[in-house]
Amino acid sequence: MREISAPRLQPLRFIDEQVAAIREAVGGDTAINALSGGVDSSVVTMLGHRALGRRLKTVFIDNGLMRAGEPRRVTGLFRRLGVPVALVDARREFFAALRGVTDPEEKREAVTRTFYRDVFGRLVKESGARVLLQGTILTDIEETVAGIKRQHNVFEQLGIDPQQAFGYRIVEPLAALRKDGVRKVARALGLPPEIHGRMPFPGPALAARVIGEATPARIETVRRATAVVEEMLAGRRAFQYFAVLHEDRVTGLRRGRREFGQQIEIRCWDSKDARTATPMRLPWATLEALAEALLHRVPGVVSVTYHLAPKPPSTIEAV
Repeated sequence: MREISAPRLQPLRFIDEQVAAIREAVGGDTAINALSGGVDSSVVTMLGHRALGRRLKTVFIDNGLMRAGEPRRVTGLFRRLGVPVALVDARREFFAALRGVTDPEEKREAVTRTFYRDVFGRLVKESGARVLLQGTILTDIEETVAGIKRQHNVFEQLGIDPQQAFGYRIVEPLAALRKDGVRKVARALGLPPEIHGRMPFPGPALAARVIGEATPARIETVRRATAVVEEMLAGRRAFQYFAVLHEDRVTGLRRGRREFGQQIEIRCWDSKDARTATPMRLPWATLEALAEALLHRVPGVVSVTYHLAPKPPSTIEAV
């Protein structure tokens, strides 16, 4: 796939070309896409809506792994933009698939399989759609092919035929862009700042920020920690910031007694396109305030750390 860099990108021309390409690829069929609220899926939703109108079926799949209030907030925003979105409750299926899974790649595979084969496969059959519009970007493809990590939305580059595996064809309008280019297109489409400026969020959602098994209780812990970190670092000119829940319980002390509790790791990154990244040098007072808030507002947390390793050799996400 030939890259279109953000400086060379002409967003209005790109939009016209991709709308035409989607119409040609879908023909007279129905297409379907999954909206998460991230900039990639949001741009694909708007391109598909312009190209196909009501022949695009947009769904938001609530997998139980999203941030607090996200499903209803995102679906409400797009409905106000004139895009019909169906909210699908699939929490039971995803937590069943993740039960007992601790290996990072197996966890990503469990989320991918449940999404594309089970939940989405069922929705595709019910909708009659023959084409899936997907927000794969160039960095997703590169990291998967290079073996850095298996991105949830990359198939053909690994020799997987989506038609054979899942029963539908995949169209990827953003595969030549990186995140900064996608943001330019989002602004040109008229999407609000809460979308075009939104931080990246992993395909496996909060399951990628739980080291070890992603149980409902552990997801709720990292969800609460995420809310604290995003609230307190809002306004920082960072590429991304979030909380990670570690696997082992650690020793703490409360009210003079030993307590075995959870450890939260804070990550805050400077990056342009996610290929490389460096931890942001947050003031010590900010880190102290973050630690105090997490210890008091997230039940069971007794330890807070800050991630210092750059990418590479680290990756932006923990899992």
